[in-house]
Amino acid sequence: MKKWELIAPCHFGMEAVLKREIIDLGYEVTEVADGRLTFAGDEEALCRGNIFLRTAQRILLKVGSFPAETFEELFQGTKALPWEEYLPSNARFWVAKAASVKSRLFSPSDIQSVMKKAVVERLGSVYRRTWFEEDGASFPLRVFLMKDLVTVGLDSTGESLHKRGYRRLAAQAPISENLAAALILLSPWKGDRPLVDPFCGSGTIPIEAAMMACHMAPGKGRFFAAENWKNLIGERIWRDALEEAQDLVDLSAETDIQGYDIDGEAVDIARENAKQAGVDKRIHFQRRGVESLSHPKKYGFLITNPPYGERMEDTDLPKLYRTLGERYRELDSWSLYVISSYEQAEKCIGRKADKNRKLYNGMLKAYYYQFLGPKPPGARRDPRAPEDEVLRR
Repeated sequence: MKKWELIAPCHFGMEAVLKREIIDLGYEVTEVADGRLTFAGDEEALCRGNIFLRTAQRILLKVGSFPAETFEELFQGTKALPWEEYLPSNARFWVAKAASVKSRLFSPSDIQSVMKKAVVERLGSVYRRTWFEEDGASFPLRVFLMKDLVTVGLDSTGESLHKRGYRRLAAQAPISENLAAALILLSPWKGDRPLVDPFCGSGTIPIEAAMMACHMAPGKGRFFAAENWKNLIGERIWRDALEEAQDLVDLSAETDIQGYDIDGEAVDIARENAKQAGVDKRIHFQRRGVESLSHPKKYGFLITNPPYGERMEDTDLPKLYRTLGERYRELDSWSLYVISSYEQAEKCIGRKADKNRKLYNGMLKAYYYQFLGPKPPGARRDPRAPEDEVLRR
């Protein structure tokens, strides 16, 4: 088996959650940085990372890293990397994205152009040709420049990992699937406890919760770019990873997961998405406003992504959050988890959050307010729960 370094980008603020996922999958995390983790693995790790990781955005196969303060240094550093070990002579390759932070080189288009030329020159000298058809498998490159250190990786994922394949329809301003999964994983919720999203929209949070309860791997039903990397990964390795994912699915799991929304069309969309995900029997969706929020059971979880103001200009946000707080107080043994960029969220809910984590919902800075309820009798803290090493800022 090959020994590789694999890079898993994630939402800022979710590094510790992804770290726990990678360790639980059986791999060693070798580096944690803002917005990405590096872990050691082989072909199997690359396949399983794509299929099983819920909070990663993609899996990159690290080709190398080097310092560069000028475009000449960028060219020579890129050219020095062993591209022939990864790219066959007919590979279709391009720099799909270049990100630069606190580096002297900051123009994405110039970085992309220089690196493409450098790779072509390297492969030309190895394969002894001046022209490449590029009619083979796709090998998109991604590059990060952080304080003049260049890190280059091949994108094994293709479309971002948040695209599980089940969300064919979307309501207004949906939360991404991997961020929804991270919100759930940041809570102590388990599949045998009630979970309600009173602003469910497209149903993403309840669907991700149901998939966790049924042990459904998020990537088991989609395609990855690296499935065409025949020179690097055999079909059997992909097949074994997919069979592992399928064997773990347990559709007999008993759940109490509910999603409410005042928009009837959104509820219809959520039901259809849950059906596409194969968990429609595990979730109850209902048209219901937050003022009607209630539940007969104890020790449940409200995990939700309410309007911030950016997505629903006409919403009376103070009233909305006050109502959420009022209904939550009636659920006296429940916990409330709210992601929001609304600055008055805690004030309107009527209670200071027990924990507050800064994170990003897309490009929008938000906070994850955690109002903790009492633990059920006999419950213990999960020793694998994410620590605040990176998440608390």
